[in-house]
Amino acid sequence: MKRIPLLIFSLFIISFCYAQTQTSLQRLLNNPALRHAAVGVQVTDLQTGRHVISHNADMSLTPASVLKLLTSAVALETFGPDFRYQTHVAFDADNETRILVIGSGDPTLGSDRFGDPPLQFFNNVTHALRPTLSTSTEYSIYVVDNLFGYSGISPGWTWLNIGMHYAQGSYGISIFDNSFRAFFNTTNRNLRPQLVRVVPYIPGLTFQNELTLNTTGTNNGFIYAAPFQNHRILRGDIPAGRAEVSIGGDIPDPGLLLGQTLADFLTRAGFTIGNVETARADFIAQLCPTNRTTPPPYRIGRILFTQESRTMRDIIREVNVQSNNHFSEHLIRSLGRKVNPDIYEEPLALGLEFVGTFFNQINIPTASLHLYDGSGLAPQNAVSAAFINQLLSYMYNVSTYSDVFLQSLPRAGMEGTVANFLRGTPLAGRVWVKSGSIFGVQSFAGYIRDGNRQYAFTIMINNFNGTRAQVRAAIEQFLLGL
Repeated sequence: MKRIPLLIFSLFIISFCYAQTQTSLQRLLNNPALRHAAVGVQVTDLQTGRHVISHNADMSLTPASVLKLLTSAVALETFGPDFRYQTHVAFDADNETRILVIGSGDPTLGSDRFGDPPLQFFNNVTHALRPTLSTSTEYSIYVVDNLFGYSGISPGWTWLNIGMHYAQGSYGISIFDNSFRAFFNTTNRNLRPQLVRVVPYIPGLTFQNELTLNTTGTNNGFIYAAPFQNHRILRGDIPAGRAEVSIGGDIPDPGLLLGQTLADFLTRAGFTIGNVETARADFIAQLCPTNRTTPPPYRIGRILFTQESRTMRDIIREVNVQSNNHFSEHLIRSLGRKVNPDIYEEPLALGLEFVGTFFNQINIPTASLHLYDGSGLAPQNAVSAAFINQLLSYMYNVSTYSDVFLQSLPRAGMEGTVANFLRGTPLAGRVWVKSGSIFGVQSFAGYIRDGNRQYAFTIMINNFNGTRAQVRAAIEQFLLGL
């Protein structure tokens, strides 16, 4: 007889918890900041597979950088956590006065994202070549940066982003995160902001300065440009009265800058370097299939030095913790090139197709999935909350690399792009979450560990009318209400 009261009590607890979660959802949906927004939500118990909350879960919405969960998961599953890119420096087999730098799509080369000295690659190469090169011979440098072709950016990106430091082109050679910073002096309020320097220095780079000053203290400066164009247009406004204000842009031709920098290092080491070029002109000359009867203008000979990248484990953690667009775009193109090694086949399109195929193979339906890049920067990207939760469930319960994937996500209230999200709340440090935000979009997806229970959750909000701070606060309250 005692079992009946216990059963009644259990049903009461279940009903109470259900009511609480529904109240939390309704509070989110009724928030004035979301009055005109499209909202997709799903919370899934990872042990039972039961959806604790589901609202518009099948609706395709713009995910912004939450899309990086897809790219990083597929890259991890495909290449494994210990995969490393390799950049080789070799002699041309037909001409040992010609030094080849052969790119493999490594996004970490010369990167400062891991605390390594950005010039370390050039010091390493110079040290490795010193015993082999002759001071009485003139050498040339040919940078083989054609692995991903030269499209570089997604056709879905907007003009507002192209040219900025977070919308870099992705090529077979990357250097210095493919980005530079332009520094300005704004102490004279009667003058246009004065360009002081560009780091790293890029030969031939010019600017059309249309910047103005503001008194708000907000940096609203933008750099407009197309890939491989050395002329940049500066627009917007930056804070007045400062000795130094900077705007970040993308390096127009990373392969050429790498070659020029290496030439400078070798020259200072006492060697004579003549011509420096990349494979781009030869690639373009052979774009038409009828022209490809001509063999490539180089043959890889003796390898003199190999630079290995950080591991895939490190790369996807940088992608998810810091929401690194550049690394993400290299990963999606690496997946495409793995499918088809032909450098004349577009790797971005191949990579996007590969992602769809991967999910179909693990029985995650892709009807809601519309991909235009690997980083989430394209506003045309769309996916449902249900799809992302299925991905999260698969990576948590099925993947061989479950723990690696989990640890690639930043912990709310503690690190990365979510260092301030849920900070000082009971959920701080107990939520592993990827955030995503572009104009009119705020998304969060990840895992909650609550005692012995684990949940996957996805929240995507499009076209909200409130401020971003109001929307983030509403999402925090929703999660805390669970």
